Order: sequence, then structure tokens, then C-alpha cells
Amino acid sequence: MRIFHQIPLQRPSTPLLDSASTPDALRALSRAQLGTLADELRAYLLYSVGQSGGHFGAGLGVVELTVALHYLLDTPHDRLLWDVGHQAYPHKILTGRREQMPSIRQSGGLAAFPARHESEYDTFGVGHSSTSISAGLGMALAAQQKGEPRRVVSVIGDGALTAGMAFEALAHGGTTRANMLVVLNDNDMSISQSVGGLSNYLAQLLSSKAYSRMRDDARKLLEIIPPAAELAKKTEEQVKSLISPASLFEAMGWNYIGPIDGHDMGQLLNAIDTLTNRPGPNFLHLVTQKGCGFQPAESNPIKYHAITKIDPKPAADSAPSKPTFSQVFGQWALDQAAADPRLLTITPAMREGSGLVAFSERYPKRYHDVAICEQHSVTLAAGFACEGLKPVLAIYSTFLQRGYDQLIHDVAIQDLDVTFAIDRAGLVGEDGPTHAGVYDTAFLRTIPGLLIATPSDETDARGLLNAAYQHPGPAAVRYPRGAGIGAAAGSSLDALAVGEAITRLSGRGVAVLAFGTLLHQATQLCQARGYSLIDMRWVKPMDEGAVRAAAASHDLLVTLEDHAQMGGAGSAVLEALASMNLNTPTLVLGLPDSYLEGGKADAMYASVGLDSAGISAAIDQRLAALSR
Repeated sequence: MRIFHQIPLQRPSTPLLDSASTPDALRALSRAQLGTLADELRAYLLYSVGQSGGHFGAGLGVVELTVALHYLLDTPHDRLLWDVGHQAYPHKILTGRREQMPSIRQSGGLAAFPARHESEYDTFGVGHSSTSISAGLGMALAAQQKGEPRRVVSVIGDGALTAGMAFEALAHGGTTRANMLVVLNDNDMSISQSVGGLSNYLAQLLSSKAYSRMRDDARKLLEIIPPAAELAKKTEEQVKSLISPASLFEAMGWNYIGPIDGHDMGQLLNAIDTLTNRPGPNFLHLVTQKGCGFQPAESNPIKYHAITKIDPKPAADSAPSKPTFSQVFGQWALDQAAADPRLLTITPAMREGSGLVAFSERYPKRYHDVAICEQHSVTLAAGFACEGLKPVLAIYSTFLQRGYDQLIHDVAIQDLDVTFAIDRAGLVGEDGPTHAGVYDTAFLRTIPGLLIATPSDETDARGLLNAAYQHPGPAAVRYPRGAGIGAAAGSSLDALAVGEAITRLSGRGVAVLAFGTLLHQATQLCQARGYSLIDMRWVKPMDEGAVRAAAASHDLLVTLEDHAQMGGAGSAVLEALASMNLNTPTLVLGLPDSYLEGGKADAMYASVGLDSAGISAAIDQRLAALSR
């Protein structure tokens, strides 16, 4: 295997890859050529991600596996599913999309994850983790029912086996005779370091000298035992059950093979060839290295989980970067924890993204990473709250969707004191529709007793986090990815008043009621035209007094939010107006009832009329209609 020490800025020479740009062409190669092909694929992956930015380490770790699978399977007739879709960059390169790779995660370019609309080789769309076994099992059972000879392979890894859904699928699949193969890409990583009992067990097993020694000693022992077949078989099974994870998966009904080196092409080909032609549910356990073949990523897989586009020009001196909302939250958690020993934080495998690295280091006993287990994280918080502690769950908006039932039944119905710090609210840019946090207001505001705050800047974020934390019940603060306007967050632990809006600009004619950071897209417009601008701050409880006053003194109300129009904060304003028997014309501005493909977040908002120009045009259009 070739080891790379830097990302190539010039397109590398890849003559073998050039001749194998589709799986059919790949299968025309000899097995002896596949190692060279893997080296060229890794070189091109490094180059293309350097051009585009994007997920990085996981794809490097499955280069050999991707080559082997497409070489042995008849894709797309045989179904190949990728769990945790950022493993699938090599798959995209080998399935006719190599020349489009520099466009990945850009407007009009390739999707960040496997997408059924993009390629027939993408058999199942992926955004959240731990879905491949369930979907693959459905495909395998469907093939049986339809009498179609078809192999199904589900690749799960990069921490995805920690989630409960994966084990639900394994428990069901083992009771069937579905012809499928589950490949565990065991790289001891999710995005942060993998956590949990199973992860620890696999890691300790594979790093143990006892594993190799006991396996070798067992073989020698069996060689000298008299040829009593039954005794030999029992001895081998007992040794295997002591030192291998096979007992876990085989107890669930799966034929287990492994662990084997996921970067050894010969072993991979032999194992996959055997198992994909063996009937029933089969499980192949691979040991891989995240970032394999790129020395900096091997040394620091967390840092190189994803990278930004590499600019070949030297960076010019620039002003210090503004803190992100995640960093504002992380500093708030540290300050609040110092003041209140009851505070603890929980995250489902998003320590870095949620701004909790410093917290985890300063308060390791008050920090809980539950791995990719969103449902568990919510109910875990409920358990802590039952015992008088004050849990703060840092979770991405799109991931909270998975814990919705737990939020209702385990937290809200019991009115437990849990604070939800909802990161990545609104459009997240390049990751596309699977990661867009544009539904949380709608699904949260229907829950009785739950508070929802929407800060417009960093200062408000801190004040609203204080308010949510001090509230003796469930409360959520939603904030976007990235930085705000650069407002000073400060160090205060004082809370903003619950359910109180603030008027930023007083005017007449039109009143813009803004929920969240899009307030700043309307500021210049309101200043120029003499409109009123109200920072609503709270979706629930809503400041109905502010709504009533605005409705009574303006000709048009405009609601503005970085959320789906249907069921969002604008809908809540319309409901409030109806309950007060007010009929002031109202324009609801938010995201349309459609899925937006990835791109730069600012450009995405502009495309749906949520930039300054789009807001102005929408208001003009409504005013013209009213004048008629």
C-alpha cells in the first residue's frame, strides 16, 4: 500500500483507474491489479476532496473494501448499501462519477451522501446512521419473495453499530433466511472516538496479545490431540467463544467470520466471495484504519474526519474568526457548570461539533457521550433529571428527530427539567437535505409545556440558554451552524425573560417579526423603508402582546424564520392572530415545502427568497396585492 504524506494539488496519474471508471470495467481487471487500483483510487480521493472539501477519513479507510465489493458483486443488480454515507466517496468514484467529484457538496453538484436519484448504484439514500442493515434486510427478503437471485451487502461502520436500530435489524435478520452479508467496518471511530461497551470490547479484543497467542496455541493444541473429531470441534468452539465476538453475532443467528484485515486485498476477496455465495444471513468483521494511507489522517482521525477545500495560494492575514454558536454554547456550558454542580452534558457522538471538547476535559465525570444513540440520549437525560440533576443535551436538529418519541413520553409528559441545545438549526449548507434542521420548530411546538427559543445573535444565544436552563421543565434553544454577526456573548448567567420579544426598530406600515438569525437579513431593509423589526426570541411561549400591538399598528405583518413554512413560527403567529380575532394581513416567509440540495448556505437561502433582496421582493409583491 502506498502511504501519502500530503494532499496532491495536481491531479495524479491514475492509468488503471482511468480504465476502470465503472464496475463493469473494474471486473475486467485481474485480481493482481486490484492493489494498484486501490493505490490510484486513494490518490484520486485525496486530490478530489482537496479540490472540493468534504468527508475524508472514512473513505480512505474503505478503499480496498470498495474495490473488492464492486469487483465481486454484480452491482447494481446486486444491492450494495453504505451506512454512514461519508464512507461512500470511493464508491462514487468507481460508479461513473469520478469527473464530478470536485463538485461534491456544491450547488448542482454531487450529493454529500448516497442518493437514489443520483445513481442506480446508490441503492439506498443515507443521511443518518445505522440504517443499512434494516434496509438491506428488506431488500433481501423482497428478493426472496419475488424469486429473484440477488445478493445484498450492507456495509456498516464508523461508529454506526453503536446505535440500537442496528441491533434491532440484526435481531430480526438472524431469525430469517435472508441471503445477505453485513460487513462491519470496525475502525474504532465514529466522528469523535467511539464509545460504548461493544466498541470497547472489539477494540480490546483486537489489540490484545492474548487473542493472537490463544488462537495460535489452540491450533497447536488441536494438532496433537488424538483424532477425536467431536472433541476437537468442541475444543475449537470453546476457545472461539472465549476470544472472539463471534459468540455475540452467532447467538443472534448470523454466520460470523472475522476479524480480518480490511486492507488486505487477498483476504477481503476470499472472505467476501465465500460469504456472498453462502445462503442465509452472514456477518464479516473487518478491522480498518480511518484515514488509511494518508499519514496525517492516520495520526489524527478526528481532525481529518472532514476537510475544507485546499487553497493553493498562501493565506493572507485576516481578522480573527468569529466564534461559532457551538463555541458560544460550549463556553456557556463551562461557565454554568462552574456555577451549578448539578449541570451535566450529554451528546450523541458530537463532542467536537457541539463545542464540548473543553467541557469533556474539564468535567469528565459530568460529560456523557452516548455514541450514535439519539433516543437513548434523551431518555438518559430524563433519568438524570428524575434524580435532581440538570442535564443539558447538545444535539443536532436533524438528529433530535430520532428521539422525538422519547422527548414526548420520557421528558415532556413527566415535565422533567431537561435543556435541549439544538445545534445546526436551519439549512446547514453542503450536507444537504438529510442534515437540514428545518423541522424542529414544527415538531416541538406541538408538545405541551416545552419552551422554544430562537436567538438572533450570540448575545441572545447566551441569555436564552440561561433562561432555558433556569426554567424548571423542558426547554429548547435552537441555533444555526457556524458564526453569527460577531456580537459579544459575554459571561453573564442572567436569563432573558421567558416569552418576551424585543423591538429592534420602530416604524410603520410593515412589521417584520423575526425568529432567529435571519433577522439580520431584514435589518437594512427595515431601516431603509421605515418598517418595524421585532426580534421575537421565543416561538413558545410567544409574546402575544407584541403580536397584538404590531397587528393593531401596521398594515402588514411579515414573519421570518430559517425553518419550513408549514407548521413553523409563522404558523404559530397566524394561530395567535386567529385566537385574538385579528385579521391583519400576514406574509409568512420561510423555507418551501421541498427538499433543498446542498450548497453554500447563503446561496441556498437566496435561492428561496430568504436573503435581503428576496425578502424585499416578497414584501413588495404582497403590498402591491393589498393595494389592489
